[in-house]
Amino acid sequence: MSLDLSSFGRTISSARKAIGLSQKELAAKIKKEDGEPITPQYLNDIEHDRRSPQSDHLVSEFAKVLKIDTYSLYAAAGMLPEQDRKLLKKASPAEAKDAFVAFRRKLTG
Repeated sequence: MSLDLSSFGRTISSARKAIGLSQKELAAKIKKEDGEPITPQYLNDIEHDRRSPQSDHLVSEFAKVLKIDTYSLYAAAGMLPEQDRKLLKKASPAEAKDAFVAFRRKLTG
């Protein structure tokens, strides 16, 4: 499946369409932390880049349901996974800088 990773919303929309789900069907499968599904309107807002995922939990839910690599989905959302944010908080300024330099170097060749 080839996905549009240019934004979180486009990624979700293209993945949903690739597996043949309606917005209503996908919304019913994506559970918030309280176990309740998201609304179709919230999903529509996400797919049109009017809203972003509010938590790591929702990013993980979308990844699981749509069978998308979680890290790719975080990248499309412009977010760092919680475990990486925790590592950065523990890092010294020099370590954080080195990590970001290595990250950029890896992506730019």
